[in-house]
Amino acid sequence: MSRNILAPFLITFVSNMQHFLPNGQTLALRQAVLDDAPVLLSYFRQLISETDFLLYTREDAASWTVEDERDFIHSFSNNANDLLLLAFAGHQPVGTLSIRQNTFSKEAHLCNLGIGVLHSYWNMGIGRRMMTAATRWAEQHPQLEIIQLSVLANNERAIQLYRNFGFMEYGRMQKGIRQPDGSYVDNILMSKRVKPL
Repeated sequence: MSRNILAPFLITFVSNMQHFLPNGQTLALRQAVLDDAPVLLSYFRQLISETDFLLYTREDAASWTVEDERDFIHSFSNNANDLLLLAFAGHQPVGTLSIRQNTFSKEAHLCNLGIGVLHSYWNMGIGRRMMTAATRWAEQHPQLEIIQLSVLANNERAIQLYRNFGFMEYGRMQKGIRQPDGSYVDNILMSKRVKPL
């Protein structure tokens, strides 16, 4: 069976969603396109400079190019089974969410989720909006049944967001993350079933 079996409406399922933020700006959610590469690169560099909750380091981000970013976007846009969702406040990207379907046939019902929001846009409901859109997208996907993610144990804000969406912890790797300063953090594994058994 072909892996790229999404109906056309699913490909544009999250396009052109607009909401109003508490600061008066309009929040627009849409899928990434290749022309987003320059602004998305700037966004990722800023995001990684603001937090140690992500797996990438500042050195990683400094080495990326616009072409690398285009390749990253293309890896999603070329596969209808994956999702790269952008949140824009005006013309500025302020949040991203990705879903990648597992590549092994026996794990094709699983996918992995990652999310990030710029610090100055925390507490505005952006993460919640993106999680809602992504969950609905996964629910409509013909193959996906379970969303998985990992989160650092000290990222209490993110853990609470995931719990609010029904994610449950199913494992923990003690000292699974080593920060650049040499300190260790547990890595929590969480999942949510989006289709009934």
